[in-house]
Amino acid sequence: MSQITNNAFFKKNIILLIVLLCFSLTACGKKPPAYDSSYKTGKRTPGTQRPYTISGKTYYPLPSAQGFVEEGYASWYGPGFHGKKTSNGEVYDMHDVTAAHKILPMNTMVKVNNLDNGRELVCRINDRGPFVRDRIIDLSYASAQRLGVIGTGLARVKVEAMGEGQELPDSAIKYASIPDYRKGQFYLQLGAFTQYENAYKFKEKLANRFKDVVILQFEKDGQTFHRVQVFAANNYDDAKSILRQVEPEFPDAFIIAR
Repeated sequence: MSQITNNAFFKKNIILLIVLLCFSLTACGKKPPAYDSSYKTGKRTPGTQRPYTISGKTYYPLPSAQGFVEEGYASWYGPGFHGKKTSNGEVYDMHDVTAAHKILPMNTMVKVNNLDNGRELVCRINDRGPFVRDRIIDLSYASAQRLGVIGTGLARVKVEAMGEGQELPDSAIKYASIPDYRKGQFYLQLGAFTQYENAYKFKEKLANRFKDVVILQFEKDGQTFHRVQVFAANNYDDAKSILRQVEPEFPDAFIIAR
């Protein structure tokens, strides 16, 4: 009789312990607030300005071409690509005076100087590339012909940004002076989540390390994503420095310009 009583007492206490444990877990689990549209800040980044990966290497397009100058080798591409789509959606015409660059904004006008023969021309960036080591610009057939690169295939060049263009509704391009990209608001995107709750938890985790953490909601292929971004700096060079600091912990982080 005593054994039966003890068993009943033991079972009763086990049930009570389970109830208390469940209540404790429920009380400790902080439910994030509903998605606040105020988190949705900043303008949408054009597709041609978003980071992209080729052969395992990620390229980060510049928010502006202000002050951009570089020297290296130029190559050219022609018949094999004629009539195909370029990275900005145009149809490649090898007879147009255009070029491809890995990180300059689309429609940037660049002055290209052939350091081997002294020839020079101004052409428009409308494609991405070249993705070959030591090559900094891929010229259209027409551009390469005017610079005297067709026969040699490669040439040492100096590339200098002259101005940026904006496409108008009638497909024309309006060129303007290049804004100073070194000033502005620069954020680092550290994560993207399909579940808002996970994005919010990540935001709360970062709040102690960064003074401004935002969640940006966007749609892609019918699915909702939540990007978590942190303020980096009001200077592009400083933002790049901070990006290098956090890359070991967040290898997929990249800069967002606003």
